[in-house]
Amino acid sequence: MQIRTAARSDLSSLVAIYNQAVEAGQRTADIDPVTVEERQPWFEAHSPDKYPLLVAERDGKVLGYATLSPYRPGRRAMRFTAEISYYVDFASHRQGIASRLVQHALDLCPALRIKTVFAIILDTNTASIRLLQTFGFRQWGHLPRVADFDGVEVGHVYYGLRIGGTEEER
Repeated sequence: MQIRTAARSDLSSLVAIYNQAVEAGQRTADIDPVTVEERQPWFEAHSPDKYPLLVAERDGKVLGYATLSPYRPGRRAMRFTAEISYYVDFASHRQGIASRLVQHALDLCPALRIKTVFAIILDTNTASIRLLQTFGFRQWGHLPRVADFDGVEVGHVYYGLRIGGTEEER
């Protein structure tokens, strides 16, 4: 498996992987599948030199992806903070792909001048919470019952990590 910067030709695969999470429910706050056309601005907002969009690929097949995105875009005091997101094709779960993607993204942070990384996830996504914890992320915030999935209310949690920070800073 290799991890590389996403190419425009990957977009349909990225959308298909994301829509698996949408359709499964409570993996993302989106409740309706997205289209390739709708995701083009999202794709364009990422660049390898500041906010990369990474794909994990094996034998020409995209298995998953991770992004670093601006946190509170346009607010200069937040310019050294990024949000990390990651999704893996359901057929490729439990193969260490998300771990490799997260590690790769975190390894890029010093060169990108990113000092703090957040993951903002639904509090029911226990697999993702466990993954983040293995990388030293800690829960920094919880917004209870802010997402409604046809009457099922779940919270949003903020998991944060200081890049190169001491144990106390995390």
